[in-house]
Amino acid sequence: MRQLKFLSTLGIACVFLLSSCGGDGSKTTDTATTSDSTATTAADSTATPATTASTINTTPENIMLVRHKVANFAKWKTSYDAHDSMRLANGIHNFVIGRGADDSNMVMVAVKADDVAKAKAFAKDPNLKAAMHKGGVIGAPSISFNTIVYQDMSPNMPDLRSMTTFTVKDWDAWKTAFEGNRQMRKDNGVTDRAYGYDMDDNHKVTVVTAINDTAKAKAFWKSDLLKQKRAESGVVGEVKRFVYRVVQTY
Repeated sequence: MRQLKFLSTLGIACVFLLSSCGGDGSKTTDTATTSDSTATTAADSTATPATTASTINTTPENIMLVRHKVANFAKWKTSYDAHDSMRLANGIHNFVIGRGADDSNMVMVAVKADDVAKAKAFAKDPNLKAAMHKGGVIGAPSISFNTIVYQDMSPNMPDLRSMTTFTVKDWDAWKTAFEGNRQMRKDNGVTDRAYGYDMDDNHKVTVVTAINDTAKAKAFWKSDLLKQKRAESGVVGEVKRFVYRVVQTY
């Protein structure tokens, strides 16, 4: 009798256990899967969306710009690369090399300078002149030292660029007007790449733009609209433009 009572109790316990566990265990697995899925969905819904890093740099940088003509670009480039240690010893770092769009032997070199005084001394160093001569530089180079206050480092810009230099009445007034006309320039085939002023005279301005549409850009450069905007922003005197194609960036 006691054995029968024990078996009956055991049977009831098993039924209760199986009911709690879902019988063959399939419901337990489903519950776990559902919980994991819910947790994942909840995590996804609360995750912070990824943000795209800005390509705009407004931290002022010391840039030394050199422009000269060479007898043979390949020979000059080999010589230029061979003298990298000389530049580094003077706190000069490679940045951009471009070749003229109309004359591919016209070369533009932009380098970053750690120390302005040291860079200026380097520009007058006889060893630099000797290296340029060895590389086939023709005539006296044009060298300027600039504080660049805006750079758009987007990798998607065209390699065809325009470097424009001119004089303004007042740097701050010009900068405000220039920045306000950025969309106008885009509508006319050019995108702002960089701009700044001469380290010794902020009335002397340099602007670099990427050319998105050559036909539009050329028409814009000759337009009365551009002349009007220049006058309104305080540009005075001659405007010089050098169109080049970037051949190497560092």
